[in-house]
Amino acid sequence: MRKGLLVAVVGIMALYLFKLLPLTAAAGEIKSPNGNVVLTFSVEDGRPVYSVTYKGRPVVLPSHLGLELAKDKHASMGMNERDLMDGFSLEKEKTSTFDETWQPVWGETRNIRNHYNEYVATLTQQWRSAPPKGRAGMQLQPRRHHRSILIRFRVYDDGIGFRYEFPQQPELNYFLIKDEHSEFRMAGDHTAWWLPGDYDTQEQETQETKLSEIRSRMKEAVNWGNSSVAVFSETGVQTSLQMKSQDGLYINIHEAACTDYATMHLELVDAETTALTTQLGGGSNAYTPNPDKVPGSSVTGEPYPLPEPFTFVSHLTPDATGLKGCMQTPCETPWRTVMVSDDARDMLSSNLILNLNEPCALDDVSWIHPTKYCGVWWEMIVGKSSWHYTDDYPSIKLGDDAFPNSQSSIINYQLAKPNGRHAANNEKVKRYIDFAAKNGLDQVLVEGWNVGWEDWANMWKRDVFDFQTPYPDFDIQMLNDYAHAKGVKLLMHHETSSSTQNYERHMEKAFQLMNKYGYDAVKTGYVGDIIPRGDHHYSQSMNNHYLYVVKEAAKHHIMVNAHEATRPTGLCRTYPNLVGNESARGTEYEAFGGSRPDHTCILPFTRLQGGPMDYTPGIFVTRLSEWSDNTSWARITIAGSLALYLTMYSPLQMAADLPENYEKFDDAFQFIRDVACDWDESIYLEAEPADYITVARKAKGTDNWFIGGKCDENGHQAVIKLDFLDKGRKYDCTIYADAKDAHYETNPQAYVILHKTVKQGDVLKVKEAPGGGFAVSLKIK
Repeated sequence: MRKGLLVAVVGIMALYLFKLLPLTAAAGEIKSPNGNVVLTFSVEDGRPVYSVTYKGRPVVLPSHLGLELAKDKHASMGMNERDLMDGFSLEKEKTSTFDETWQPVWGETRNIRNHYNEYVATLTQQWRSAPPKGRAGMQLQPRRHHRSILIRFRVYDDGIGFRYEFPQQPELNYFLIKDEHSEFRMAGDHTAWWLPGDYDTQEQETQETKLSEIRSRMKEAVNWGNSSVAVFSETGVQTSLQMKSQDGLYINIHEAACTDYATMHLELVDAETTALTTQLGGGSNAYTPNPDKVPGSSVTGEPYPLPEPFTFVSHLTPDATGLKGCMQTPCETPWRTVMVSDDARDMLSSNLILNLNEPCALDDVSWIHPTKYCGVWWEMIVGKSSWHYTDDYPSIKLGDDAFPNSQSSIINYQLAKPNGRHAANNEKVKRYIDFAAKNGLDQVLVEGWNVGWEDWANMWKRDVFDFQTPYPDFDIQMLNDYAHAKGVKLLMHHETSSSTQNYERHMEKAFQLMNKYGYDAVKTGYVGDIIPRGDHHYSQSMNNHYLYVVKEAAKHHIMVNAHEATRPTGLCRTYPNLVGNESARGTEYEAFGGSRPDHTCILPFTRLQGGPMDYTPGIFVTRLSEWSDNTSWARITIAGSLALYLTMYSPLQMAADLPENYEKFDDAFQFIRDVACDWDESIYLEAEPADYITVARKAKGTDNWFIGGKCDENGHQAVIKLDFLDKGRKYDCTIYADAKDAHYETNPQAYVILHKTVKQGDVLKVKEAPGGGFAVSLKIK
């Protein structure tokens, strides 16, 4: 009798839960719209736990979630602060579904579908603290504490995102983050494409190893010659992290919508891990364990058990105080994302990161536009020309009413002797303007136009530029008038030398100057260690600075292309005037020793997941010694360089080589003239991380298609089925391909240009040379 009653009660409760949670198979489980991705969530021994599967195969094994908080006088709980790691109970569950289609201002496709199922867990912490001290004989009761957080999951057909949310409440009003401990426990020793975890640079070369080999590869992977390096762990890696399992699953971990929060790295727990994290000690190259980083249980005070091997744990970038975040509720963390598929092409076509960002925050976006540009830049990178105007002074101080200093030596550049190498001069800039106008390029970047470059780098100098005063040989009025008369604009450059204080105090006048002379885009730069001194490029405060620049620029209708800034997390959806970022090892490194041929076959799987990259492609004369004293060389063919305009998506594309180098190969340069940089549709045809990528894109507002294929040092045979073309129409097809004897090392300038007529259903077979590629334009006849 009791057993039957119990079954009946359980059945009624199950029916109630089914009605309450219509999208779940059981409480705490939710599936993607197509059912392939399944997320489970529970609270076990007071700790939040989640797991993810794809088509029944494990992606993330049961992994803990939580944050370690700092005991600090600035927190609402002060020295009685308690971690958000354990002691939780599941108070409430809520599910919902969402399906919309939205149009980006620019992008790889005209329409983006945002379709997910959502699960929100409300968790509560309740505890008693020791009673306060009272007068003699008084019996005081222990104080009761109660606070809650939410963990929100969104489950897509190609992965999941989750974030922590903190409602405003008396005992969680202000809090300080010591570190976040979101775990991602992998199901095996996957192959990974990774960069060393670093608080200040992403400009290392990607490593390809098993997870178990990260530790042994780390020291070899770090280039200590970068202007700012802060590697923190022997097993720390950056996101976006691309992996492939032995059974063919492609898994990517990243983050989305990182605002008012520190950039996340991942720290791998492997078989050799002796503590949750390790630190680089004493500025030396030796790694030392730091067992104090293992968080203790809020309940028992004992350290938590170490996660299982092959578990990644989130690791936030600290600020100058060592803290990872200063939070005021209500607030939330960025989304932590896990993308998954059994087809590598899905990694490249995913919009999961963009979809987890907020809709466009700008009322008027009519002034934002895709841009092709050239610039006074490559010859300085290579070392043939200089950014600075004079060699007369070992250091300079700029006059500035904001920081009067009677001891300052104010430089009169009109009296200084020119060094003869300064590239940003009137005649050279006019040459680039003429080239842009002749070839249909929209803008000309000019670096080194403004005073202050004589001692700009690596001196931790605060007052380095004023972003308003041109050198004597740069006539800002004349050059802008000259450009506008030819239908071209100049592209502004603001190198900050990582002095954010200096940039922010000059920013308004600098943007006003841009408006005065007709600039509508700025390339910013953050070379060197951060000022305020001790801070890092990817801290909460620096991420706030980067977004502040974007927001202020929008008020002046200025587009931003940020170099050396934090890696993007999809914020270009919310602020589409953020048209580009560098945030990785770009073309400039071809002048600093070069990058491997597979480099550009990895970046779309990693760096480009969060947003477009200003990679600055288009190098035709790959042996720099042909026109300079630089002995470095680019490991790519001319046809491979053309492919990058398709495979490395960006609405901001540079023709980076010198005009005279393009004029030697004018027939190949025709593709750069023709190719679009804004698209109605993109179809990834072939892909394998670090091996090859082939993509077809339809130019926005036209019937024209372009196809690009890029491969690694092994070459590739591309087979392209033209099923995506319009039925019943014929297309003029121009193929720019590697010649039979082309090779990135021995014969990089060997290419052929083929013409034919094609239609839907035809097949193109293109042989890509080692380090090479191809480009195709398809225009309606």
